[in-house]
Amino acid sequence: MLPISFEFYPPKTDEQRVQFDRTVRRLQAHAPQFMSVTFGAGGSTLSQTPETVQRLREDHGIDGVPHLTCVGGSREEIRDLLHRYRALGCNRIVALRGDLPSGMARSGDLRYASELVQLIRDEHGDHFHIEVGAYPETHPQAPDAQIDLRHFQAKVTAGANSAITQYFYNADAYFRFRDDALALGIDIPIVPGIMPISNFSQLRRFSDACGAEIPRWIERRMRAFGDDADAIRAFATDVVAAMCRRLVDGGAPALHFYTLNLARPTQAVLQQLA
Repeated sequence: MLPISFEFYPPKTDEQRVQFDRTVRRLQAHAPQFMSVTFGAGGSTLSQTPETVQRLREDHGIDGVPHLTCVGGSREEIRDLLHRYRALGCNRIVALRGDLPSGMARSGDLRYASELVQLIRDEHGDHFHIEVGAYPETHPQAPDAQIDLRHFQAKVTAGANSAITQYFYNADAYFRFRDDALALGIDIPIVPGIMPISNFSQLRRFSDACGAEIPRWIERRMRAFGDDADAIRAFATDVVAAMCRRLVDGGAPALHFYTLNLARPTQAVLQQLA
């Protein structure tokens, strides 16, 4: 089995923290390389992300990896967070541009993820392994796929070590992106981001926002099951597991699972891959 990693969002309530700890314990049994923690747009989880990373590292003994976005933040705020993460023992960062929350006019001191990567490299040298985002189906705000690839190349040139993709359900999109990146001389590992399907209507909302395509045949099959929750779960697990097997067979270096702080959907996929 390839290396795997899991992504969580920071819990904000006592109930969410209980669920978070329960999910972490269940997924920890799969020996992940690391568990990452998202960072809300414009610093909306400014305190929760470091606290959650610390919780993973100190309470669970896991390599907790923070996401760090630059939109809406100042250079000093970013510097302070980097020093805090370094003091916690972090040596890996997921560096992203992030999205500006609606109603927020200030974009921050840094405009692009490549600038964030450069700042980390300038101030911390090679201490951090820097992960960046990649978009096999093209970033929703990019004018076209080639410009999006150039933006990806800029992050690699600035010092990114590896990339994690946006989720997708078409393995060919991943393979095409990887091959196009190689043609530009980009040879860092590009890890597929995997979104197990737990709630289809929620997934549709996420996909509309982030530009991930849900193939028509998957959507039609989901609708055909109606309210049969067991059939939907079984089908969703089969679809995602089959795609993971194809990615592994095609040379993917690792798999990164977007858990939505739930254990069961990811575990169901991993059980099929075992």
